[in-house]
Amino acid sequence: MEIMKQVTVDATNETLGRLASKIAVLLRGKNLASYQPEVQPQIEVLVKNPEKVRFTGSKLANKTYYRYSGYHSGIRARKLSELWATRPTHVIRECVYRMLPKNKTRDKIIKNLKFK
Repeated sequence: MEIMKQVTVDATNETLGRLASKIAVLLRGKNLASYQPEVQPQIEVLVKNPEKVRFTGSKLANKTYYRYSGYHSGIRARKLSELWATRPTHVIRECVYRMLPKNKTRDKIIKNLKFK
């Protein structure tokens, strides 16, 4: 069994999408010469200063996230500003999660994302 290699990413003054894209590449191991899509790399990504991410334009005020419970009238909407005020790490985690491949390895890969 391999030992987890830890990669640290500083989120200070990074835009959310570019940061999430960089983290997704690191989590999948696409930056490695030994990349194989079917093998999950033993890499843990640690994000420092997640609350210092910046947003371009008016995304903080206008962007809306939706979630659906499965019931009639079960759609819930929250602004990015509300989510960011309460749980900034959750916003980054969801952004990275949606950039990972939509298969059974996605839940395993996202567990290697940590915040400091």
